Amino acid sequence: MSDSPDTNGSGPGSAGPATAVVVFWRPGCSFCASLLYQLEETDLPVALVNIWEDERGAATVRSIANGNETVPTVVVGEVGLVNPSMRQLMAAVAEHAPHLLDAGTG
Repeated sequence: MSDSPDTNGSGPGSAGPATAVVVFWRPGCSFCASLLYQLEETDLPVALVNIWEDERGAATVRSIANGNETVPTVVVGEVGLVNPSMRQLMAAVAEHAPHLLDAGTG
C-alpha cells in the first residue's frame, strides 16, 4: 500500500484506467482499519489518502459522500463507495477495474 498515491486515472471523472484502489481514511477510524486489514490480504494495488492531511482528498470524500467526510471512502475507477464492505469493494473492482485484479500477480 502506498501513502502517497498517484491517483491519476483513479478518481471519479478522470480519464484513463485506474492504477490503484484509492482508500480515503483518517487516523482512529476503526472502519478504515478493518477495511485496510482486509485489503492487505489481497494483491490489489492500493493508494491511501489521509483526509486530515490532504485537503483535496477531503474534498473528494465530501463530493462522494453528500457533503460529509465519511471514511472509509473508496474510489475504484469511476466509482466512489462510502464505507463499503469488502464484498462490495471487490465487486466494484471486478466491474469497473478488472485489470487491477491481475496487478499484483504479474
